[in-house]
Amino acid sequence: MSSSDPNDIEEVDQVKRAFLQKTSVFLGAVGAAGIAVPLVSYLSPNKSTQEAGKPIKVDISSMQFGEQKTVLWRSKPVWIIRRSEAMLASLNMTTGWLKDPDSSVGQQPDYAQNQTRSVRPDILVLLGICTHLGCSPTYRPEPKSVDDSWEGGFYCSCHGSKFDLAGRVFKNMPAPINLEVPPYHFQDGNTLVIGE
Repeated sequence: MSSSDPNDIEEVDQVKRAFLQKTSVFLGAVGAAGIAVPLVSYLSPNKSTQEAGKPIKVDISSMQFGEQKTVLWRSKPVWIIRRSEAMLASLNMTTGWLKDPDSSVGQQPDYAQNQTRSVRPDILVLLGICTHLGCSPTYRPEPKSVDDSWEGGFYCSCHGSKFDLAGRVFKNMPAPINLEVPPYHFQDGNTLVIGE
């Protein structure tokens, strides 16, 4: 029988301990990476979602006065309407009947905080979704087509909300706020870019 030195045993245990610690750290790092990579991949939007969020360009060169064009942006309908001088004049007639005539509620971009709620007075751009419960109002530009006081605008037949030709909601309607104006700008006189 050979006698073993207690210092040799302690030395061997320290080597084993260091090896086990390094192995544990390495396996822990591999495990964390194995969890993180699929998690990050899962949380990142897929290609179709990224494409749906990109800005879209719309040619408005052929739009006639009173015409409405509907496009999809982020899977939502966006209305583009070319307003005539008469349509713009009707906005003065409805001001006293509106909940928020100056568009002071915070969902509006700065350039929509005016009477026309637009960058260019003749071109109106709105999300075509009622701010009450998400129905899609109908475009009713003809005066008196809804009732005798109607100057033209948007009517939501789901619950009766009325909006003028700038998308401003009338008082005593179910919709709490004006129709939303999406972010947009003009690339040139005939090209509208919706989104940022």
